[in-house]
Amino acid sequence: MSTVLVVRHGETAWNREGRVQGWAPTELTERGREQARRVGSWLDENYDVDRVRSSDLRRTRETAERAVDAAEGLPDPTLDESWRERGFGVYQGFLAEDLFDRHPDHEPEASVSILDTDPEGGESVADFCGRVESAWTDFRQTIDEDETVLLVTHGGVIKVLLSTVADRGRERTLSGHSPPNCSVTEIRLDGERSEVVREGERPEN
Repeated sequence: MSTVLVVRHGETAWNREGRVQGWAPTELTERGREQARRVGSWLDENYDVDRVRSSDLRRTRETAERAVDAAEGLPDPTLDESWRERGFGVYQGFLAEDLFDRHPDHEPEASVSILDTDPEGGESVADFCGRVESAWTDFRQTIDEDETVLLVTHGGVIKVLLSTVADRGRERTLSGHSPPNCSVTEIRLDGERSEVVREGERPEN
């Protein structure tokens, strides 16, 4: 049985302000840096992590690097753009509440039309979900039996993974809240089967 530990990046100023980040090169706040150090220490104490994969965006890269620095047993991260957050194009940097006012088809409570939205210079939800699902399929094939892998990524990506692994449906999962910054979601793999055994939990220490 293999384990994938999925960690959302630490807090950024745009998280705090409620802005749409997308692919913006936002950096961690001091609180975010402390969150990354804490999750790294906690993972090192509770798991034998064999390798670390991270989105290549600044906030995830910094989270992965600080987590590794805080631990003795975590290997250096490998960066992969497949695990980026959704590209929001021209909507990047908007306050989320303003975005929904100006573009009501992006409102989380919207129906299936949310899957057809395509912001200029960005990704539609359908394309974003397809990218993440394809990345997950390819990633699974690289994981050896009994291997434990840490994946540092984004809230939107984690929601798509949960919709895929737990078969919850895109609309239901994407309309929910993102997991907390630097929380851990644990997925266990056994052959073709996968199971979410921990979801959005913050380390206690």
